[in-house]
Amino acid sequence: MHKIFLIIKREYLTRVRKKSFLVMTFLGPLLFAGMLVVPTWMAMNADEKHRVEVIDETGLFDSIPESKTVKFDHPPVTLEQAQMGFYDTPYSAILYIPVNVMNGNTVKIFYKKQLGSSVENYIKSSLEKMVYSYKLVANKIDIKAIRSAETTLNLVTEKQSESGQTKRTNTGIYTVLGYAGGLLIYMFIFMYGIQVMRGVMEEKTNRIVEIILSSVKPFQLMMGKIIGIALVGLTQFLLWLILTICVYSVIETTILKGTKEKVAEQAYLKEQVFKKGSNLQALEMSKKNAPGEVFELYESVKSVNFVEILICFFFYFLGGYLLYSALYAAVGSAVDSETDTQQFMLPISLPIILSFVFIQNVLQNPEGSLAYWLSMIPFTSPIIMMVRLPFGVPLQEVVLSISLLIAGFIATTWLAAKIYRTGILMYGKKVTYKELWKWLSYKE
Repeated sequence: MHKIFLIIKREYLTRVRKKSFLVMTFLGPLLFAGMLVVPTWMAMNADEKHRVEVIDETGLFDSIPESKTVKFDHPPVTLEQAQMGFYDTPYSAILYIPVNVMNGNTVKIFYKKQLGSSVENYIKSSLEKMVYSYKLVANKIDIKAIRSAETTLNLVTEKQSESGQTKRTNTGIYTVLGYAGGLLIYMFIFMYGIQVMRGVMEEKTNRIVEIILSSVKPFQLMMGKIIGIALVGLTQFLLWLILTICVYSVIETTILKGTKEKVAEQAYLKEQVFKKGSNLQALEMSKKNAPGEVFELYESVKSVNFVEILICFFFYFLGGYLLYSALYAAVGSAVDSETDTQQFMLPISLPIILSFVFIQNVLQNPEGSLAYWLSMIPFTSPIIMMVRLPFGVPLQEVVLSISLLIAGFIATTWLAAKIYRTGILMYGKKVTYKELWKWLSYKE
């Protein structure tokens, strides 16, 4: 045990003292915080005003509702005249509405400055609503009656337990958290597992391993290397978590101070504009209801058990890493160069890749049979269970999944050790699957 501890210490200190580790440790939180802050900052500064010149051959669209980003002008000119001096005007685009637009003809936008999809969608939605209203009037249908029948519902989901207690939930938030958790596990297993494989190959090709094995057993060397790199990964993740929270908190209290509700309100109003188009009365009602939506969002976030998710994240990161890193160590010991690893990497990496592929299916039905079985199989459970956890997983399923993962780690370590003890001292020979099977069959 003392020898394993020395190897763990060597692997850990060697890697945490590297400049690449220090750079990524401090650069990572800035990237994570940027991913959280930049979209919010962009939402707060997406107020560029586009002036649109409207050429309306029908004479019916002189009151297109404006927004914070779009302003409409109606100069008395033809399309040819507008296009002729277009680049000498302050307009970003020309909106051409043909005379037969009521029959579903094409409306054109000529631009010299890209408007963006949100502005284009706003213009399209507004014109469609106005055409719809004009057609109702032409057919002598009461517009007010139709407007009063339009209803926007606020859908709130609550999960009820067997005891009758209910808890507020939010599928959108749970989907984001589940996908993020699965993606992080996917990245960490690949990143640190390959570090184990390359570390073993480096020692083997440099013949350092021959000196090391004169003092320790192959199994002790393999376990020391695996656990040492696992501690490096945990250290880096913990530092990322702490520093990301600190950086985001500083930015939130300075750059983004007082903007949370404003961003949420803008997003809510944008959604209502797309839905209601020129219905300005409904839009005003949406403005009054927007703060309530923000409150609902905050309540949904509070319902997430972040402590449980973080604890399970550590378990599944460690379990998944230990399971796969043992196999990566076996591959590293069996080959002499990285090009020779390709034939053995695919069978190992395939379950991880399939887990990532199935994330979308699991998110659509987190309590289905596919999600259940994938979260029990040790090779797929680290990713799939992290996807399911935000939606709520019974304790007995989590315990069973972790138990199977531990059993899977023990089994793969035992198999990997049999390959490692033979392959680590073998040089200059192309290893095949048949050869690996012979190594597994050797008796102690």
